[in-house]
Amino acid sequence: MTTQSSRGPAALGVVVPASLPARKLERLLGKPAHAWTADDLVAFVRQEGIRVVSLMHVGSDGWLKTLDFVPRSVEHLRDVIEGGERADGSSIFAGTGIRAGASDILLRPRVASAFLDPFSAEPTLVLLCSHAGRDGAPLGVSPDTIVRAAFARVKQELGIELCALGEVEYFLGKHASEVDAYGADDRGYHASSPFVFGERLRRHALTLLAEIGVPIKYGHSEVGYIPSSDAEDTIWEQHEIEMSLAPLPDAADHVVLTQWVLRNLAHRDGMRCSFDPIMRKGHAGSGLHFHFSPTQDGLHLGRRDANGRMSETGQWLIAGLVRHGAALMAFGNRVEGSFIRLLQGKEAPTAVGWGEFDRHALIRIPITARASDGREVSAPTIEFRLPDGSAHPHLLLAGVAQAFVSGRTTPELAKLLEATRAANVRANPGSAARLPMTPQDIATTLAGQRGVLEAGGVFPASYLDQVLAALG
Repeated sequence: MTTQSSRGPAALGVVVPASLPARKLERLLGKPAHAWTADDLVAFVRQEGIRVVSLMHVGSDGWLKTLDFVPRSVEHLRDVIEGGERADGSSIFAGTGIRAGASDILLRPRVASAFLDPFSAEPTLVLLCSHAGRDGAPLGVSPDTIVRAAFARVKQELGIELCALGEVEYFLGKHASEVDAYGADDRGYHASSPFVFGERLRRHALTLLAEIGVPIKYGHSEVGYIPSSDAEDTIWEQHEIEMSLAPLPDAADHVVLTQWVLRNLAHRDGMRCSFDPIMRKGHAGSGLHFHFSPTQDGLHLGRRDANGRMSETGQWLIAGLVRHGAALMAFGNRVEGSFIRLLQGKEAPTAVGWGEFDRHALIRIPITARASDGREVSAPTIEFRLPDGSAHPHLLLAGVAQAFVSGRTTPELAKLLEATRAANVRANPGSAARLPMTPQDIATTLAGQRGVLEAGGVFPASYLDQVLAALG
């Protein structure tokens, strides 16, 4: 006898919505995003009764900005999708040298980035945008321009596409209740409902992210759990969403979109969502670790051979992060809590070193998951564990790309890697360089290495001047 469960809902005549591909617009348009055209989006808006078209873009603060339109006609709709619109660059990129007296910039929509806004009461099509100056050329101080220039430089000079994925850690906070049945201090790793209250929100976020085009690897509850106290009746618990590998510019957008989705969901559910590096002293903080994979013709180059030796390409990346990772704190560790997280030493680095499987190292080489037949089911990656939730992902990833190119020309590469291996650092505690622990120390480090970031015209010199001035 065939049971109902074994037959499945489709066999029972139940209408099951398509779930693959995961991206909703790809299902509705019937083609992958890279094949979309402005004509496709115009037709979709007309057929589906979309009322609002929203241009979203990333400012100098790393947050999404929004410019909304209600198209008056097909011609107006096409103009928005193909041409974008002007905006005030002195406000969007405050502190980067754009003067109010000459501040016009252009938003340039990217058709392949389109998605349906899951939070809008009005049917809304969103397009992510790049930025151009008055001359139509990419705007030099735009974080989007900077990360795209860095990505292109790696491809041009090394023949490699550098891919990345972010691990977005975050805390959810809610008022304590007598029905709460949650965990113990810093013991929330992979906890399941009912011992975490944020599981439903996290799963909702995973689904929405996949729908809007953010490729997801997985999500889970994290170690951080902070019980309520007499001083604060808020329970905080930590979660993580990890994305899949993507080219650097896309990986940066994915982090910003993930934070946007989580903030919106928490707001709707009456919770607080925080990406702060530290919520309360003595408790685990939130990192924003990034995994990197240099690729060439679809092959992942940052892997070890049968003897455990890292590939030459992987060595370049490790060396670049060892030499320049501290300077990248200007983009990856931007608030006072960043230093508290590092000084506590809870699986956070304090010295410059790299190691296999070592969660205290600045750079970690994790294991690669394999099927029983030996087939790799996840790409080999090199993890940079220094950044935290205050990071500006576009600028940080651009800096990593610049460090990667610099790493190729490291003098005495083998000697550097041996000296900074985590086991040797632990055996000789005074031998390793320490990470900066004040904004002024970061500024000093950045000033000494700014040439690496400016190389190839990636980071404008005037932009770095502003960053250094802000650090003091």
